Amino acid sequence: MGRGGASKDRSDGPDRKCIATGEVQPKFGLVRFVIGPDNQIVPDVLGKLPGRGIYVSSDRAAIELAVKKKLFSRGAKMQVSVPEGLADEVERQLARRVVDLISLQRKGGRAVAGYEKVKSWLQTEEAEVLIQASDGSGRGKSKLSTPHYGHYIGILTADELGLAFGRQTVIHGALASGGLTLRVVEEAQRLKGVRKNEDGNGRSKG
Repeated sequence: MGRGGASKDRSDGPDRKCIATGEVQPKFGLVRFVIGPDNQIVPDVLGKLPGRGIYVSSDRAAIELAVKKKLFSRGAKMQVSVPEGLADEVERQLARRVVDLISLQRKGGRAVAGYEKVKSWLQTEEAEVLIQASDGSGRGKSKLSTPHYGHYIGILTADELGLAFGRQTVIHGALASGGLTLRVVEEAQRLKGVRKNEDGNGRSKG
């Protein structure tokens, strides 16, 4: 797969219906919300909070539509309150999730950072995923190519990748197959849907 997202044939539990679009899809393509204290809607990015889940597609426009049309109350079958900046909070949590997963892969020896190391992994076909900072130099990034049948992640900033690799900033990274790599790809695809691009719109180009 080229510069795309998660595999569509993965089964991760039963499908769920988005309250905004009406589309039924696997849970890994959605964001789960639950009703928290004071009947307030709470994002449950990890899918572990107690309570009945309400699902919205991993898309900023879908989340904002659900807020605008008060679809969370309809989905909950009760009056609920929605915090300010809900889509921004989902974006923040998803970004943190992707960073944490990459960090775990690094600690397990399945991730490297730095142009030369990444280039070496690509040449030896050890890399399954090429990761590049969204704010990195286009010219520099163009020198490395997505692994054949692999994946590309270009949604994180250099600072966020720095957090994942224990450095100040990182432009180039790579993941080997196995471990949490597929989960990283899936979570990055969810983040891509809700992250604002440089124009302030929902779908990023990354």
